[in-house]
Amino acid sequence: MIEMNAKKPGCCSASREDSSLPDAHSLPLNVIPSSKDPKEGMIYLPGGEFLMGTADQEGFAQDGEGPVRSVRLDPFYIDPYTVSNAEFKAFVDATGYRTEAEIFGWSFVFHLFVSAETAQGVTQTVRQTPWWWAVNGACWKHPEGPDSHIDDRMDHPVIHVSWHDAYAYCQWAGKRLPSEAEWEYAARGGLVQKRYPWGDVLKPDGEHRCNIWQGKFPEKNNCSDGYAGTAPVHAYKPNDYGLYNVSGNVWEWCSDWFSANHPAAPLINPQGPPTGQEKVLRGGSYLCHKSYCNRYRVAARSKNTPDSSTGNIGFRCAADV
Repeated sequence: MIEMNAKKPGCCSASREDSSLPDAHSLPLNVIPSSKDPKEGMIYLPGGEFLMGTADQEGFAQDGEGPVRSVRLDPFYIDPYTVSNAEFKAFVDATGYRTEAEIFGWSFVFHLFVSAETAQGVTQTVRQTPWWWAVNGACWKHPEGPDSHIDDRMDHPVIHVSWHDAYAYCQWAGKRLPSEAEWEYAARGGLVQKRYPWGDVLKPDGEHRCNIWQGKFPEKNNCSDGYAGTAPVHAYKPNDYGLYNVSGNVWEWCSDWFSANHPAAPLINPQGPPTGQEKVLRGGSYLCHKSYCNRYRVAARSKNTPDSSTGNIGFRCAADV
């Protein structure tokens, strides 16, 4: 196989090296807004001041997890779940939208999920992270390639969606992507400077609280948390604000451009830098493991180019009050 360079090598996700369709996301979209009340089922959060970021020694300083800073937010709404395959299908059925993975004709799939037949046609892996394979035909409705389907995963998070795809869905649904600050405020569930949405212990009383890698990464996942790949959007217990799976399962796109540097506090409704090359990802995924990438902590961050898609990236929506 040919090793392809990636703009952001890492276990968490892989990036498209070159975008041969740089304007794919601007192709005409027949946006007839959903008739559903956009705030139905969403969680109202009153906002206020909270401590964002961390000084945790388990953190990654190069990711800009710190310093701890005071942030004030206005009230907003956020979805309790990431967008599911069923919800994304409703969007596609209503608009005829084609994701960027479908337009490019391929997406990144974790190597253990690719069938022997599909593997025969794989010619590219990501340099430094060869577990990411560029699989022709992989997209939201064929997550592991053309011989896979989502018929039994309609309540799982939609994956293989780029930032542009998530933005388009939000437009149709009458919502928006959360800012990174809103995402962290919501994910913390009212707890102050805790490592996880439920506290500082990963498995309280031995109970799995999130879908992450169990075993030796990247060769063996013993699935002791119940899942090898994605879990249903309602799996595990929610945090104290009612949000599910804000640690693990899938990375979630935020609205902000990524920067490892932060303005001096106090900050009011921060939106990130005005421009950039990569968008913020939050929450970690089913591929995160302490031995390599413990970015399932609530303050952990990642990033990717807005046209990139992988088998462990999804999103949840927010809305203004």
